Amino acid sequence: MRLLLMGPPGAGKGTQAAVIAERFAVPAISTGDIFRANVAQRTALGVSAQEYMNAGEYVPDEITNAMVADRLAAGDCDGGFLLDGYPRTPQQVAELDAILEISGVALDAVVLLEADPDELVSRLLARSREQGRADDTEAVIRRRLEVYAAETGPLAAGYAARALLATVDGLGAVDEVTERILGALTSMSAQRTATSAP
Repeated sequence: MRLLLMGPPGAGKGTQAAVIAERFAVPAISTGDIFRANVAQRTALGVSAQEYMNAGEYVPDEITNAMVADRLAAGDCDGGFLLDGYPRTPQQVAELDAILEISGVALDAVVLLEADPDELVSRLLARSREQGRADDTEAVIRRRLEVYAAETGPLAAGYAARALLATVDGLGAVDEVTERILGALTSMSAQRTATSAP
């Protein structure tokens, strides 16, 4: 199973990524983890990324793309993967398509976790209080949600046009959301089977 997991900050992507990946016995891969691993191991890509991060700048797409390509080439991804946090731009979508095409594989599905923005703001404010992050004000959080919507909206539409998108309500108990995701994936698989049947 080759999956992408998309969703706004606070929608529970990290939690669901771990559960769903375990269910399908594939690695859960987040771009944050890839970055941290490359920086910690002082790889050439990690050193380059660190220079941008230290300067407070975005890490260029080509470095991010190269890190993702490197990670997806690892042996544990042969049977599939779950990507969380990538792609984030149309250029990264094209790059991921190219990476997978070289390997002779394709995405099975893209799961989009949706949630009411006000609920997400409440959730993220509570989390920032627990973690003592005073800089996470309501205005900052709402801005992050706006940026996410602007960046990711076109990606979701593109994947929907390719009949790869499953939209799932991300609010509720972890188990409930997991069951919704699995149900949506089962429905997609059944539709494809019915469509491809002679």
